[in-house]
Amino acid sequence: MGEEVQRRDGLYGLEFRDRDLRRVEEGEERKTYDVKSMWQRSHEIVNLAARGFKQTEIADILGCHPQTVSNTLNGELGKKKLSELREGRDDEAKMVQEKIRVLTDKALQTYHEIFDNEDGAASVKDRKDVADTVLLELSGLRAPTKHISATLSAEEIEEFKVRGREVIDVTPKEE
Repeated sequence: MGEEVQRRDGLYGLEFRDRDLRRVEEGEERKTYDVKSMWQRSHEIVNLAARGFKQTEIADILGCHPQTVSNTLNGELGKKKLSELREGRDDEAKMVQEKIRVLTDKALQTYHEIFDNEDGAASVKDRKDVADTVLLELSGLRAPTKHISATLSAEEIEEFKVRGREVIDVTPKEE
């Protein structure tokens, strides 16, 4: 009949007919993977995704291919870990929100005590100062209290002055 196919014993004593292409040829070096570094890379990818970075940004940051990032995030373990991180972040945000609500209730109660003070412990000036503070804070009209420092050129300073004059009309009125 036809040509006889050579049979060999494979791994675990099973016979196979063709050469196993998954095996490395004799004399060639077998690829090895550092599982620990691969695991670490996966965690870096998931953590950056949890912080809001896009997949292409993560690939640029870590110097890997975007498909690697996609495979990691869309794999079962990546989805699970990302879900856990987001759940933890959401729980923490809920706790902070509750603390803010409790402090806001206490602050409002204190403001009501000051405004509704009938025994004269808080002077009219004290009540006015508190009212001003509450009004400015709640309306968002309070001036920023953070200081910004920058080194500006003379041209940039002049540009700021011009823009300021445009916002606030400082031209003298004619009589």
